[in-house]
Amino acid sequence: MIKLLLLMLGFSFAFASSGAEAAEVLPDLTFTWVGILSFIVFVVGYYFIATEERYEINKAKPALFTGTFMFVLIGIYYAINGLDPAPLHNELEHLILEIAEIFFFLMVAMTYIETLIERGVFDLMKFKLVSKGYSYKKLFWLTGLLAFFISPVADNLTTALILSTVLFTIDKKNLSFLVPGAINIVVAANAGGAWSPFGDITTLMAWTANKGDFIDFLFLFPASILGWGVTAFLLARYVPDGEPAFDASTEKKPVVLDGGMGVAYLGVGTIAMAVLGHQFFHFPAMWGMMFGLAILKLYSYTLKIKGRNAFNIFINMEKVENDTLLFFFGILSAVGALHYLGFLNYIHDLYGAVGPTAANIGVGFLSAIVDNVPVMSAILKSSPEMDLAQWMLVTLTAGVGGSLISFGSAAGVGVMGRLKGIYTFGSHLKLAWTILIGYIVSVCVWYVQFEVLGLYIQH
Repeated sequence: MIKLLLLMLGFSFAFASSGAEAAEVLPDLTFTWVGILSFIVFVVGYYFIATEERYEINKAKPALFTGTFMFVLIGIYYAINGLDPAPLHNELEHLILEIAEIFFFLMVAMTYIETLIERGVFDLMKFKLVSKGYSYKKLFWLTGLLAFFISPVADNLTTALILSTVLFTIDKKNLSFLVPGAINIVVAANAGGAWSPFGDITTLMAWTANKGDFIDFLFLFPASILGWGVTAFLLARYVPDGEPAFDASTEKKPVVLDGGMGVAYLGVGTIAMAVLGHQFFHFPAMWGMMFGLAILKLYSYTLKIKGRNAFNIFINMEKVENDTLLFFFGILSAVGALHYLGFLNYIHDLYGAVGPTAANIGVGFLSAIVDNVPVMSAILKSSPEMDLAQWMLVTLTAGVGGSLISFGSAAGVGVMGRLKGIYTFGSHLKLAWTILIGYIVSVCVWYVQFEVLGLYIQH
């Protein structure tokens, strides 16, 4: 029971160790006073993270305190016992590098999204969807398809937030359309993010940890789209017939501000630079993203000197969700501490006991309870021995499995906040069986493709 609790609560955000780090012998401090106290701090902190709505506390606050305080306790333990601080210092230095890579990558991605929002690009997309006179069922499929194909570029959380706003704009009162539509967007965003290295934090972590090349993740496309397609087909049965009301005389077409489409093209180019730099020059992915941020700033300057309506990049950066970035920092630090203390060895032992396939399939269900990002991060940190096919499986299950429960993914939590009282834990749970069937389909497609047919690049 203790091992199960450690497994469930130990799955918090952290990047993967390199092969050298996985082989490094770390001290086993799990049953010392610092290990026990640190674990208690983690459990309490994670409780407040999971119940942020109940206590009205932003999850970044307990996460940041938990992660930093756990290392303070370890530092005190080393000082009291007169131990050599060099191993702890090395661990912190490595952790800082991991944090910097994810922190700056996300910061640039969010800045681009905020700039696109400020330029009115997404408002125009929303207007075009609503004004076409599509039926509820057609809008259901269109928003799902958009979520699936935008998520690989814009990330699943941003995609889900934008398209759930579109849903609410279409019809604010029709629950029989909004609920299955919201579930469809969450599932599609998570499934779409699973086959792109930057569509979800889980895939970004696996990619930057060198668990697969960029092209390897694209081989998850069949499993992702077929799993979502089955779920969407079942959900569509609950979508009503008819069309939403739209009055063209009162709805004005949004205008994209100067340079809006140029920002979109630069965003695609920035992602391409991150991919190419990582693949061919072995740069951290965030290096290409930061270069893209520099290009965006220069683009704004060119608009200004041409006398056009330029955007202020720093104002757009102020709108970036810094609480999300700080949450990642805190949880990354917390799991780094658990790793250093020796707790994540339980995860490694579990993989050895039940086998990687069974463990990775179970990861999907655990993702729904704990959140898919923490689940993937702890697996990477514990670094069980797996081949490429298994790393792709756990990437798939962590991403798709997070959709099983409404709060199992960042996309689900975001949509719950956007559609308060409409898309809830209970309304999601009533139709969760459709997601479960899609999850099973995704795993079966993976098995046939990777294990039976071997249709992927084997290194």
